Amino acid sequence: MIDFVKHNFWNILIVLNYVVAISAAITILLKNINPTKTISYIMVLVFFPFLGLLVYYFFGQEYRKNKIFNRKHILNKRVVKNINKELQLNNKEKREIKQTLDEKVKLVKLLYNSEQSPLTLNNKVKLIKNGEEKFKLLLKDLEQAQSHIHMEYYILKDDKIGTQVLDVLCEKAIEGVNVRLTFDDVGSKLSKAIKNKLKESGVEFAPFMPVLFPKFTGKMNYRNHRKIVVIDGRIGYLGGINISDTYVNYETDNSYWRDTHLRIEGEAVKPLQINFLTTWNFVSNTDLPISKTFFPEIEVTEEVPVQIAASGPDTDWANIMETIFTAIVTAQKYVYITTPYFIPNDEVITAMQVAAKSGVEVKLLIPKHSDSWTAEHATNSYLESLLEAGVEIYRYKKGFVHAKTLVVDDIFCTVGTSNMDYRSFNINFEINALIYDETQSKALKKFFNDDIKDSEQLTLQSWQKRPRLSRLKESFCRLWAPLL
Repeated sequence: MIDFVKHNFWNILIVLNYVVAISAAITILLKNINPTKTISYIMVLVFFPFLGLLVYYFFGQEYRKNKIFNRKHILNKRVVKNINKELQLNNKEKREIKQTLDEKVKLVKLLYNSEQSPLTLNNKVKLIKNGEEKFKLLLKDLEQAQSHIHMEYYILKDDKIGTQVLDVLCEKAIEGVNVRLTFDDVGSKLSKAIKNKLKESGVEFAPFMPVLFPKFTGKMNYRNHRKIVVIDGRIGYLGGINISDTYVNYETDNSYWRDTHLRIEGEAVKPLQINFLTTWNFVSNTDLPISKTFFPEIEVTEEVPVQIAASGPDTDWANIMETIFTAIVTAQKYVYITTPYFIPNDEVITAMQVAAKSGVEVKLLIPKHSDSWTAEHATNSYLESLLEAGVEIYRYKKGFVHAKTLVVDDIFCTVGTSNMDYRSFNINFEINALIYDETQSKALKKFFNDDIKDSEQLTLQSWQKRPRLSRLKESFCRLWAPLL
């Protein structure tokens, strides 16, 4: 028997591969997903032994039906259920919102029906341009924390700015403030020394889904791409800026990093808190008691309607993608999109094309040069069809634009962590703030118009003249779009 196995080892492996592959193919067929995806996965399973199984394992499974972790454990907590109930609008508020938002009320209903995410009214919102401004505000808020600090980041490094933030966390923990920190194990890099310092200071911390070889798994795991800070349950931060020197434009830097973040005071901090607690319950492997101190009474009197959209393998629906799609198709005047990675699905592409052809001013701002060769060429493969439909495309030249924003009709805008790509829509854990406010929308619109001054506009005529070799690179990279 042993000799037979030795002499037929590879044949046995091939047979086992196709037994598993056939089982996977049957599973895919029974899901009744998009026919193109079905055929693609089956072809990979048939023509690429072993590799096909790996591709299916990492990208072919529906994690929204077989969740990595279940959010309902936190959502069913009595305190959390009461908070969600308190945030519900009364009939008068609903009527006023409907009159004010007109077509955009569909976005409110969509997110509530998908995720039970309430529209909050009493909020004070500040748009933040670039890391220098964010960290100046954040460090001041952290230093004034009295009860607790909750932080959740994709990238956290103990470089210059990272050390400043981590030192404040240690100081506050020593003072008696409850500090809880989670960071993605692939995106982040912390030394053993800083981890020991955090532990000795009393900071509770836990990596998100640890991996053995982060350098080799960065693009193949379901990662936590969110950036959340909650201070005393009163102040919240979210957006595109991670904790790393890369995101701070120091005077000695040779490169320029353009990003957008958001600071919130008010009721919208409560859904942010709930999302953090959901993640913390998973990464810490503990059942943290949920107390009212996490959700203090809100004293903000300003009215800026904000809804928090979370999306990822822990949600039933692709909430952020559906929100972006609905915002585009309900636009009446304009849609301005800024994203560092533009590798969208067919739904978003079609929405942009239809909006542009129907007379809506659709503008897209992307980097001229990406930090990923494959992502850049994959992005380029989508541009010609958009230009043909009348979409205006700008490529940022001043540096690298990393902001993830969308603004529509001077009444709706969103700032968050989600890129306009397959990974953000379907694979990673993301979070966005949806803002239904004219003042904030016009402010974000000004950000956009200022940025296109530092950009070049593509024309269909010139873009069609690009070399055939470039087109070939684009088509090849587009095949791997789900992996980028």
